[in-house]
Amino acid sequence: MVWILLFALGLAAGTLGSIIGLGGGILIVPGLLSGQNFLPGLPDFTPQTAVGTSIVILIVTGFAATRSYMADKRIDFKSGWLFFLGSGPGSFVGAAFNEQVDEGLFSLLFGSFMLLVSILLMVKDKLPKATFKNGWERTFTDTSGNVFAYRYPPAAALLISFIVGIISGLFGIGGGSLMVPAMMLLFGFPVTVAVATSMFMIFLSSITGSIAHIYYGNVVWQAVIFLVPGAYLGGRLGAYIHKKLPARFVVILLLLLLAGLGIRFILSGI
Repeated sequence: MVWILLFALGLAAGTLGSIIGLGGGILIVPGLLSGQNFLPGLPDFTPQTAVGTSIVILIVTGFAATRSYMADKRIDFKSGWLFFLGSGPGSFVGAAFNEQVDEGLFSLLFGSFMLLVSILLMVKDKLPKATFKNGWERTFTDTSGNVFAYRYPPAAALLISFIVGIISGLFGIGGGSLMVPAMMLLFGFPVTVAVATSMFMIFLSSITGSIAHIYYGNVVWQAVIFLVPGAYLGGRLGAYIHKKLPARFVVILLLLLLAGLGIRFILSGI
């Protein structure tokens, strides 16, 4: 029964994560930390092992979603590789920080971070639009023939993605919960490209983050075995569902999920 529910957790996390570009760790980490309360056969996860296990699963989710988004040509690969140059090293730093965080502080920091991002998404239309005169200029044409143009300085992208990598290694959530809003709010990415490019970056940075967490012994492999099949199927399914949803609905779903989980973790940490 426990292992069936782990498969279901991987499926739900992979599906929702690839729909909104978060990777799925935002469900896997709290699921593993709270699961032993009602599943006596589940291993006793600490913040460190929950994060380490989640990071490994994000490789699978990211790979599955990236394959689907590649087929639809929704990924800005040039930007994705640039973001990885920052997020890859950052994930090592985040994994080292994770070793020093106890469960109460982890919950408080994790919840505060998610709530902050949800507030930024809520007021994003009222925020001044960031405009850059210099930098990489990118264009994207969606399936309806609409052309989007956006420009951003590579140095700013590297700095932000490095911070995203730290958050990914620290919280095990893939970093998309910050990277997707940053691409939309700061760099002018259309939501479809932001989500797809985020999943590509998550796939790459989760590999480096996993190496660090494996080194620290933070991966519960018996849970990984059952989470992986669900996460892979969910990653493919979520990418398919994303193509059918209006962009505004994806943003609202992201906002509600971040706010709800953020409040829950803040209360738990307090």
